[in-house]
Amino acid sequence: MTQPASHDICAVGNAIVDVLAPCDPTFLEAQGLPPGSMQLVDADRSAALYAAMAAGVEASGGSAGNTVAGVGSLGGRAAYIGKVADDVLGQVFTHDIRAAGVVFDTPPLTGGVDKDLGTGRCMINVTPNGQRTMCTFLGAANQLTVDDIDPALIEASAIVYLEGYLFDPAPARAAFEAAAADAHAAGRKVAITLSDTFVVARWRAELLDFIERSADIVLANEAELAALFEHEDFDHAAARLAERVEVAGITRGAHGSVVVRGTERAVVAADPVDKVVDTTGAGDQYAAGLLLGLARGRSLEEAGRLGSLAAAEVIAHWGPRPMTSLKALAEARGLKLR
Repeated sequence: MTQPASHDICAVGNAIVDVLAPCDPTFLEAQGLPPGSMQLVDADRSAALYAAMAAGVEASGGSAGNTVAGVGSLGGRAAYIGKVADDVLGQVFTHDIRAAGVVFDTPPLTGGVDKDLGTGRCMINVTPNGQRTMCTFLGAANQLTVDDIDPALIEASAIVYLEGYLFDPAPARAAFEAAAADAHAAGRKVAITLSDTFVVARWRAELLDFIERSADIVLANEAELAALFEHEDFDHAAARLAERVEVAGITRGAHGSVVVRGTERAVVAADPVDKVVDTTGAGDQYAAGLLLGLARGRSLEEAGRLGSLAAAEVIAHWGPRPMTSLKALAEARGLKLR
């Protein structure tokens, strides 16, 4: 018999500190950055880009880290597994995620001051329309291994959430396999987000294999879904994903989202926003609401509405994590999670 979970969500991801700044499209062109893209860079390129960017803000980020911070804001019980270095940015990340009510006990990477192994950071340039272009230096985040997966923590979590960005390094992919195996052995669910079309392009076959073998829940946006199945017809691609997993949550920007479980399909409208300031973290916060709703046994419609509410809150301000209590916003809409 499966024991009651002490955590709603345990996420495994890249522990990253975000550096966000406004920019004009001409800046992206001058830097050779495709608008809306995410690319991996080395420490030197990251430093050069930082020097060229406008004044901005630094905020603890990382896709899955943002999601569990959102789970905490919704009043959920969250835990996180990710690798930081034993440096100033690592201390900032650790403080911020714990302050969000998230359990985070992964030992930091130690062993010197090698610039290539510092805490990961993401340079995010945001154009006036709110679109973000990201250059990520992974650093210590890239050093997550099977040894960092805590079986007891995995087994105590209703849903184990895996960040697609971490699919690149082979040791981290092995950690995914270990986390999924531990979760299923304990009768828990495994969720994965596709994260980015570039991730899908690099690892399409491997991602499909992992999804078919190990995933119960998949989150993706419309472009990632199309890339995964190499098919532009949304309904066709959504049906193919739904054949492979228990639940598929697919975001469609201003058109809201679609949540599918077998033949059940919930079409959820996007929450209205007066002005889109910064789309960083929108998908991450949607995942927070959707996954917590599923972990608490809510309907697909209710879980999707929680996701839309959380996404709308985060795109109305700078930064990838909630600035207003998502729990209070949800309760004001009658979406109680107790």
